Amino acid sequence: MTSFCEGCETRFTESGFTNHFVQTKQAACLAFAASFDRLPDPEPQPPDPGFADVDFDQEPIPFEGDYFGPLPVDDDEDPVGNNGYRSDSDEELDEELDDGGWEPEPPPIPLPSVPAQDPLDANIPPATVPSALAERLGLSYGTALELKEILDSKLAAGRPRFKRHEIVIAGEAFEVYFRDVVECIRALFRDPEFAPFLLLTPERHYADADHTVHVYFEMNTGKWWWVTQTELDSLRPGATVVPIIISSDKTQLTLIGNKSAYPVYMTLGNLPKDIRAKPSRRGQILLAYLPTTRLDHITNKAARRRTLANLFHACLGHILKPLASLGVTGLDLASGDGVVRRGHPILATYVGDYPEQLLVSGIKSGECPKCTIPRDEVGADAAGTHPFRDLKKILKALSYADDDPRTFSKECREAGVKPIFHPFWEGLPFVNIFYSITPDVLHQLYQGVVKHLLSWIQEAYGVDEIDARCRRLPPNHNLRHFAKGISKMSRVTGKEHQDICRILLGLVIGMPLPGGVSPVRLVQATRALLDFLYLGQYPLHTTQTLDLLDDARRRFHANKAVFCDLGIRSHFKLPKLHSLEHYRLSIELFGTTDNYDTQFSERLHIDFAKEAYRATNSKDEFSQMTVWLERREKVQHHAAYIQSRVDKGDLISIRTSIIRPPKPRLSHVQITRHPSAKGVEFEDAISKYGATYFRDALARFVTKTVHPDFTAAQVEHASASVYFSFRTVSAFHKLKFWIEDESGLTINASEPTDAAHAHPARLGKHDKAIPGRFDTVFVKDESAGANGEPRIGIHRYQVAQLRLVFQVPARAKVTLFPNHPSPPQYLAYVEHFTAFAQAPDPVSGLYQVSRAVRGTSRLASIIPVDQIVRSCHLFPRFGAVAPREWTSSNVLERCSTFYVNAFTDRNTYRLVY
Repeated sequence: MTSFCEGCETRFTESGFTNHFVQTKQAACLAFAASFDRLPDPEPQPPDPGFADVDFDQEPIPFEGDYFGPLPVDDDEDPVGNNGYRSDSDEELDEELDDGGWEPEPPPIPLPSVPAQDPLDANIPPATVPSALAERLGLSYGTALELKEILDSKLAAGRPRFKRHEIVIAGEAFEVYFRDVVECIRALFRDPEFAPFLLLTPERHYADADHTVHVYFEMNTGKWWWVTQTELDSLRPGATVVPIIISSDKTQLTLIGNKSAYPVYMTLGNLPKDIRAKPSRRGQILLAYLPTTRLDHITNKAARRRTLANLFHACLGHILKPLASLGVTGLDLASGDGVVRRGHPILATYVGDYPEQLLVSGIKSGECPKCTIPRDEVGADAAGTHPFRDLKKILKALSYADDDPRTFSKECREAGVKPIFHPFWEGLPFVNIFYSITPDVLHQLYQGVVKHLLSWIQEAYGVDEIDARCRRLPPNHNLRHFAKGISKMSRVTGKEHQDICRILLGLVIGMPLPGGVSPVRLVQATRALLDFLYLGQYPLHTTQTLDLLDDARRRFHANKAVFCDLGIRSHFKLPKLHSLEHYRLSIELFGTTDNYDTQFSERLHIDFAKEAYRATNSKDEFSQMTVWLERREKVQHHAAYIQSRVDKGDLISIRTSIIRPPKPRLSHVQITRHPSAKGVEFEDAISKYGATYFRDALARFVTKTVHPDFTAAQVEHASASVYFSFRTVSAFHKLKFWIEDESGLTINASEPTDAAHAHPARLGKHDKAIPGRFDTVFVKDESAGANGEPRIGIHRYQVAQLRLVFQVPARAKVTLFPNHPSPPQYLAYVEHFTAFAQAPDPVSGLYQVSRAVRGTSRLASIIPVDQIVRSCHLFPRFGAVAPREWTSSNVLERCSTFYVNAFTDRNTYRLVY
């Protein structure tokens, strides 16, 4: 049997006819499908004679169970009684849900597949859902337009709507889409999700009892909040400081063409930095889209730059104008818990890259946007020798904007700023824009001085040897393996520069420089800059760690002349290099750098610009982008509300199973439920995994576990008589680790953040041989230190190579560990390296280790996996030239001496030092 579609004039089978209307986007076909709903109901037909004895008016027979059989007695759900009636509690639950709650949908009905579409996209034609399908799904809409109408009229708006405003500059009008900044502040402050975490008062933290070592982390631990709070209380006590954090950066919307957006983001310093750093927490809000015009019709470049700057400040001045009065008088702000406070919104920091900093501050290119250092001295070690720019003097010069243009230009030139017509920060209270310009880790460090350093090193040593060393580094979970080296990379991103920094020091150690120049200064300059990079990203700083930050900067300046001696550089007049001078003060004022990192605002471009643009038809895109964002935020706000009700237990579905809480994590090590290899014989452990002394090591471990008070000689003697009733073990090829935050400021990660592998060689796809991988790890060293004192720092651990992770058969534990309350479940065979020296290498600052041997045999032992702390990466000591027979898979076996890589990640850096 076939059916005919009048829309496309095509004949389909009965099932294909239905699928056609579900999948089609053609308007004619959709209209033909909709015509079915307008047809009159068919005349009632008499019942089939074959069913003459059936009573069609009979009530349905209640039954217990479902299509998969009867409900078990111990099912999680409450079964319906045999009488078919519902209890009073069931009726009350239905009334509660109908009064404004939400009930999860019933199990889905099998339906024909439909291409994935976003119903909010403007470039998708209005889709129609067949009425029968909408009825079966229980939808409250039949078309995408009806869905949009529901979103626009019935869902509460968690964020304010966008407005359109025209700014007239040089006789030309430009449109800017923006939100009311006051309503944005209210929306963030009153969000119930943030209520338990709001930072409302300044705090001082100390690391010692004498209160001499300050601690900085959140913004409210900085000095700026204290000073601002004191000034507000002197005017009117009882104020709550509401720090406004603004960030802006132009971004490209299309890969081909010149479509771009200029988003401005806003967040509050009252929100903890962990919330602001995660887009999923919605702690940032899109404040505006600024005009992206290039003013190509202005042929004079100087006039064009001046007009663009005036346009930028005119737009932001209009958007932030309410802060001028509210910063002094305050406004009533209700938080998510219902408490109303008098909040004073004050611009605290402006986050942006160097061009953005110059645009905001009005400083000329090549100069520092914060201090008065002359352009010829930029890049020198001049910390604290040049004062910050004089705000009063600059504001006085800017006050001549409405006077004679020549006088205005002359006064601004003498004050050291561009003649900007009323910059947006001119009238904002308690704001010093030159202090508000904050460090930029992404562009100043990774895409700035690190990028320069990498090019200098490649020019000094040549790319061939550097690439050869990259290819021969052993693998690690936290490192990217550059199989083709790093010299061929183009358009290197900040993430790629971060990956290179993890291995950079290991590439230059031991490599001679041309012309007989000593490589010591180059290695020390590289080490100093990496120290500054990692110290600068500490989530918690003290007075002592800030001293280390300054020391790293001074060490780089003390050794940077080696690049001049090699003829690579003639000067270091780099504004990004000079910016290192201001990191300490910014941390003391506004907390650690993760409070104002541009990496977070760069990530927001995906959600607030690129995805929004893809939902438009590329014509008059900003009006569509703002509507799309408003609708998406309504959906997110409603979803968060529903989830909050579910979390509180207000909403319960009798059709869903009970959600049990997650099992508590008992260890920092995670192992798969099932082994990677079962029945691994002792001989295979030796030949395939390299566990050369597996049986002897296991016997010693059993003896020490059963007799912990035995001496080494007694253990050796007793282990010879240990009998194993089994010849196989279960092997696990991967360990995962949770890395705990020692500062206690970060919530524990829900997923493991580190891993170590121990798997033998195997055949992969197309019978390609995959070499074995046996990672190195940090293991706990429980022996006493010198003079019997406990070990501290890195000396609490030793380096070992993980050979085999295994599990003894359960039946054998009873005989091996008699009367032992809790024998270890998972064990690891490891080969040890030498203990750490008292001090690291004086040139590289890295600890040096080698294989621990007794005679010609490697020292090995079996330990519980709980003694493994995390993975460890080792730099081979290559010498002048990396041996070409070394590879990434065999370098741990062929090299004899290594350096412990302290830069695999930030946690390892803090662990080692």
